[in-house]
Formats: sequence, structure tokens, C-alpha cells
Amino acid sequence: MAEQQSYYVPPSSPWPIVGAIGLGLIAWGAGSTVINISNAEEGYGSTVLTLGIIVMAVMLFGWFRDQINESMQGMHSDQLNVSYKQGMSWFIFSEIMFFAAFFGALFYARVISIPWLDGASNNAMTAEVLWPQFVAQWPLVETPGGTETQGMGWYGLPLINTVILVISSITCHFAHVGLEENKRKQLTIMLGVTIVLGCIFLYLQGAEYVHAYEQLGLTLDSGIYGNTFYMLTGFHGMHVTLGTIMLIVMFLRVVKGHFSPDNQFAFQATSWYWHFVDVVWICLFVLVYVI
Repeated sequence: MAEQQSYYVPPSSPWPIVGAIGLGLIAWGAGSTVINISNAEEGYGSTVLTLGIIVMAVMLFGWFRDQINESMQGMHSDQLNVSYKQGMSWFIFSEIMFFAAFFGALFYARVISIPWLDGASNNAMTAEVLWPQFVAQWPLVETPGGTETQGMGWYGLPLINTVILVISSITCHFAHVGLEENKRKQLTIMLGVTIVLGCIFLYLQGAEYVHAYEQLGLTLDSGIYGNTFYMLTGFHGMHVTLGTIMLIVMFLRVVKGHFSPDNQFAFQATSWYWHFVDVVWICLFVLVYVI
């Protein structure tokens, strides 16, 4: 029979209620901001939203600080580490489902809705009523209201960003290998390179958005094509931003001497998340830009 390990029970923490308050403020502020923008009026929504973000930042800093202190003091058992890994695995699975829903929306629009508007599946009368003379194609470069745009090609910034993220996944892997083999120099250098590549990706994605808006006329008003394009690339960019922040935190901890081959869950979880973000981008690049 395996030896029973003691299980560390942390003291009461204020951070859950602080996080709940922060999320509530963000939801309230975001909703009010959208209403104010829609009605072209001044309001307090942006102030509440900013306050909610600040509260969430304080909560995250304080809660993770407590977790790091507990880990460095040796309070976490193997049983707790297993529960952490299970929790991170389920979190990444939920993120997979999150993007699967958006890829599903893209699939529905391209494979079902657009052909129907062109009369497929015995929908000739429906097509004639909804959008006469419609021609099924992707990307849709014209909306029923007459708004025109151009499709975003895969060659250029999208391809460069794909190469950058693939390389960053490789450097992240070698950083993890350096940690497992206790090669601190390799760990530090490869992790630093990964962070730089993540920042370059975000900068180039911003440049791509400027190009799309100013030269291609690709905006959120560009119908289903513009909506799905910015929805998928925008949410992915948000995840890259979060992943880059996580990598920066890991870098600061590495510099302070944290982590060892036997105590590295936070770094391992961050590595998992970064690889997940890279895989999502490859799928996005193929389905949104290439096909």
C-alpha cells in the first residue's frame, strides 16, 4: 500500500471574493460601455470596467504570490501537484472547446449558409428572396448592404507570424528541457527568446490589423467574413498576450532561482498553454488564411 501523504490545507483566503467582485465589475462595466458606445453618450461604464480590471490584477497578483510562497516552502504534496495538472488539463480542454465553437461557426457559414444563399439544397426560392444574384464564394467580399472589402491572403505577415510561433514553440520546449536537466543557462536563454518571439508576433498582428483596416477595407462591418476573421484572430491574439505574460512571470521566477526538476508545475503548465496557443494558430492559419 502506498504511503499516505499529508495534505496541506491553506488558511482562509480573501482572494476568491475579491476575484468575484472584480469579475462582477468587469461584466457591469463592459456592458455599460457597449451601451454607451451604441447610444453615443457619456457614461461611467469605462470607469467601472477599468476598476474591475485593476481589482482582478490585484487578486491575481496576491493569489499567485501566496501559491508561490507555499510552493517554495515545500507545502505542496505530490497529491496536490496531480490535482494541479488535472486542473490545467481541463482548463486547456475548455479552451479547445472555446475555439472549436468559433471554428464551427466558420464551417457553418462557409459550407452551409453560403451555398444555401446561392440556391443549394433546393433553396433557390429562398436565395432569390434573400439575396438575388448572389454568388457563393469565400471570402465574401460584399455584404447585402453594399459594403465591399478584400480578402486577407496567407502570404506575408500571416506566414511570417506562423513561422515565428512555430519557432517559439521549439524554443519553449528546449527551455523546458533545460529545466528538467537543470541547465539554468539554457532555460533562461530559450525562455527569453520565446518571450521575444511572442512579443514580435503580437506586434506583427497589430500591423496586420492596420493593413486590413486601411488598405483592404476589412473591418467588423465587412459581413460574415470580417466578423469571423477578427473573432478568431482577435481571440487568439488575446490568448497569445496572456501566454506571453505568463512566460514573463516564469522568466522573472527563473531569474530569482525558482523551479527545479522536481518542482516545476507552474513552468510546465505555462509550457502546455503556449504549445496549445501555437497549435490553435496553425489551425487558424490553414482554415482562415489558406483555404
